[in-house]
Amino acid sequence: MDEIKNSFLIHIIFLLFIGQGCISPENKRESTSERELNKISGWWIYGESQHIFKDEKTLEEFDLFFLNEDSLALIDLYLSITEMEYFPMEVEMTGVRSNDKLFSVHDFEIKYIQGCDEQ
Repeated sequence: MDEIKNSFLIHIIFLLFIGQGCISPENKRESTSERELNKISGWWIYGESQHIFKDEKTLEEFDLFFLNEDSLALIDLYLSITEMEYFPMEVEMTGVRSNDKLFSVHDFEIKYIQGCDEQ
């Protein structure tokens, strides 16, 4: 009976080592590369307490999450520039696409505001 228990423990330990081998540095690098910062251009739209980004190339829409910004200050900035909700502002966002519908913004640059002569 002790031989069966020892054999069982050896198999369990062996399986644990194999399972840990599946988490290789290459797999860790892939998950890190997915979270690398990306620059995307498009339009920042704010309305009804929601920040949205429309990608210029794909025309996909993402919810924006600003990591290093005060949410009230962002709303004030947006409204002071556009003077109304839902007015698209052309921007270049740098951040991480967390999933299909969320973009975590690390930095942004306002490129153009429609109706203004200066860029």
